[in-house]
Amino acid sequence: MRPSNKVVIPPRRAFLADLGLGFTGLALGAMFARDGVGSPAAWTPPDGRPHFAPKAKSVIWLFMNGGVSHLESFDFKPEITKHAGKTIAETPYADVQNPAKLALERAPVPDANGLQRNVLFPLQTGFRRHGQSGMEISDLFPHTARNADRIAIVRSMWTTDSNHGAQTQFHTGRHMLDPAQPTLGGWVHYGLGSINDELPQFISIGFREYWNRKDGLYLGPAHDAVPLRIDPANPLDFGRPERPFSPKAQSIGFDLVGRMSRATAVEYPDDPATAARIASYELAHSMQQSVPAVVDFADETEETKRLYGLDLPHCRDFGMQLLAARRFVERGVRFIQIQHGGGGAGAWDAHGGLKANHSSLALAVDQPIGGLLEDLARRGLLDETIVLFATEFGRTPGTQGSDGRDHHPFAFSVWMAGGGIKGGTVHGATDELGFHAVEDRHYVTDIHATILKQLGLDSRTLEIPGRKRLAIDHGTPIDAILG
Repeated sequence: MRPSNKVVIPPRRAFLADLGLGFTGLALGAMFARDGVGSPAAWTPPDGRPHFAPKAKSVIWLFMNGGVSHLESFDFKPEITKHAGKTIAETPYADVQNPAKLALERAPVPDANGLQRNVLFPLQTGFRRHGQSGMEISDLFPHTARNADRIAIVRSMWTTDSNHGAQTQFHTGRHMLDPAQPTLGGWVHYGLGSINDELPQFISIGFREYWNRKDGLYLGPAHDAVPLRIDPANPLDFGRPERPFSPKAQSIGFDLVGRMSRATAVEYPDDPATAARIASYELAHSMQQSVPAVVDFADETEETKRLYGLDLPHCRDFGMQLLAARRFVERGVRFIQIQHGGGGAGAWDAHGGLKANHSSLALAVDQPIGGLLEDLARRGLLDETIVLFATEFGRTPGTQGSDGRDHHPFAFSVWMAGGGIKGGTVHGATDELGFHAVEDRHYVTDIHATILKQLGLDSRTLEIPGRKRLAIDHGTPIDAILG
């Protein structure tokens, strides 16, 4: 009998060979080599199931770039206005800048002489109590304040980077000069399986600076967020061919690249990164069809559009992003990361003209945020969706120049809502001048740990052999704000 020329593919290889068809033409050998795919697997990825019963399914991560002043937003400190024009040393609260206290954060100790020259800058907005909880919120955020009983404010955050690399630190838990770590969104994407195979599970909307642009890092590029624009005609980079192709031509191309991808899978049968890469290219093809429909609001009512402020020029852009976020969550997207004011240091970086700066920016984001919380709640989605409002650090109680505030890593505020978060809660506190977090202090990874817990994930179980993280990298859940 003549020997057969048929190639017999082992079961494992046959399984991988069945992966992916369509947009997988990007799975060319050169691109696999570029991404380091094809090397022996260093670990077995998670199976996509939560480690314990989750309280939430999705996260909408709202990040205000530049450093929102906690003193003009969510941490009312009337003593600053009472002692305005005095140096900190001239007030009854001179001890708040004690270097021994500042050292607790491992942060750089400010120049004491410089601080002595800084005079307290009066609050640039009023505050009122809201909701049954009586939560104090700045007059700059009336729509957020309307949802006071849905949110939990953490007023005792701290970090260690006094410059805008703190954006990276909030997302990863590490100083930007430390070895790079994946972002929280990258870890969530790595740890949990897909809810909807037609859409990406991790989306990034808005501009991200170069120091805060990667998510997967050593988890692999498959765990980077997919960047999107809220434009039905062109929401994805490279989402359209450079010139028109007939359906027949597209079909021929998809068939060819599908066969090439299967060949690559056969060549690297035991490399999960290869399988993940092929699957990601297949997802890219699916997204060409599914994403434009999500960011097209033609089927939304006029009332819903007004709720998000789409009829108002000052908040239309951010409103569109948040309405899209709700639509993605509705369709099963896991993690949506929205950056507001990205570029350079960040729009919220008010070294001067703080009142005008924060008034304008709050006007741009507040109504869409209030609308998002109310829309999620009335659709029954808030119970399973965590909404986070965050920024990289706060701002000094003392003035910078004549009418601004400097960077301040020693105390700032964030808030969370939904997904098992206990609404109407205020947790942690700063001193009388808002200088230092003094009660229930929380490093930024405590926010990560809280979100992971609600999603049913244990960060230590996700840890990769050979990539052991420090205890502070994992953080501790803030149980006081959990229902």
